[in-house]
Amino acid sequence: MGLAILLALFGAGVILGVPVAFALGIAAMTAFWYEGLPMLVAMQRIISGISVFSLLAIPFFIFAGELMFHGGIAVRLVRFASAAVGSVRGGLGVVNVFSSMLFGGISGSAVADISALGSILIPVMKEKGYDDDYAVNVTVTSSIAGILIPPSHNMILFAVAAGGGISISRLFLAGVVPGVLMCVCLAAAAYLIAVRRGYVAERFPGWKMLAMYFVAALPGLFTAVIIVGGVLSGIFTVTESGAFGTIYALLVTVLVYRALTWESFKIAVVRSVRTTSMVMILVACAAAFAYMLTFYQVPARMVGFLTGITENPIALLLMINGILLILGMIMDMAALILICTPIFLPVARELGMDPLQFGMVLMMNLGLGLCTPPVGACLFVGCAIGKLPIERAVRTIWPFYLAILVALILTTFVPAISLTLPGLLGP
Repeated sequence: MGLAILLALFGAGVILGVPVAFALGIAAMTAFWYEGLPMLVAMQRIISGISVFSLLAIPFFIFAGELMFHGGIAVRLVRFASAAVGSVRGGLGVVNVFSSMLFGGISGSAVADISALGSILIPVMKEKGYDDDYAVNVTVTSSIAGILIPPSHNMILFAVAAGGGISISRLFLAGVVPGVLMCVCLAAAAYLIAVRRGYVAERFPGWKMLAMYFVAALPGLFTAVIIVGGVLSGIFTVTESGAFGTIYALLVTVLVYRALTWESFKIAVVRSVRTTSMVMILVACAAAFAYMLTFYQVPARMVGFLTGITENPIALLLMINGILLILGMIMDMAALILICTPIFLPVARELGMDPLQFGMVLMMNLGLGLCTPPVGACLFVGCAIGKLPIERAVRTIWPFYLAILVALILTTFVPAISLTLPGLLGP
């Protein structure tokens, strides 16, 4: 009965439009009260959920992404990407994917990616004769590269939700190949659609201009080197690395590019505080909710339920992917990471899947949910920027969905894709 109350209250809150964090908190507190558990324990679980040192990296990553958005780094990355791959047939579509791979690896956020690059690329693509649905769809789907390619604050949430014991540096490395693989699949889809629709290629600017654009983009690209390289080398913790990366991004945008104004700096600060507050409230309430899930033995029940249907590992992994895809379509990604990890990670371990590999499968599934209705944040932002009705975008976005699904299936069933680079760090 207690589990039914927990899930029913949470589901009712989501359906009624209550913010997910509050829906989690209300459901968890009610379950604590129903079971006669001390409210002091509930408060302890909420506080302990955010009393994790590595979570301090999240505001730094978010702030660094906002600084890069407002400080001219995104523009230079797009210019370099356009010079490098724009001469391919329908090149701006491939440029879009390549730019997302570069910027996503710095901002670590899909929504930041589409906000920054979409505002630049979608209008340019429409001016160059690309259909508005193509411009929006390639931008929306490629934006989720920031979830996989490090640094990614979502990976920190996964490490916390997994109960600790998972190295964030190894998680960062695990996301590189799946992220690049997904971008390659998306670039192939963008190219094939461009050929079918007869889009023209951009003129190659020459090796000299390419070198100049690369040099101009290099200070911004070095932000990712500081953040990721600092963690992997052991010089910084992930939190220290985020702090140094933020300071570096601020110096680059102010002293090198000189594009960050006082007004845009204030906007970046306000947006960073708002986003960080939302994430931390969500983490705190999800900690109490996850405690009650464990209290009701939901992870163990899920293992028994799924293995009771079939013991075929391929079928079980496909079922897990299907469940995650459906959940990703109807709920916020950060909340799902915190809720689904303690439920499905034990199932994945039972099947012999490494937690790092499961993390990448989880990220890719939930990332795809950001691009799908009814609550896909990236889809909504992209359609708003492109002034395109969502129903028109959805009618022609399916080839890009297929491209992501190809990368997802390969990541699910080929462990080496996720585990080769982390293996270089040792066990």
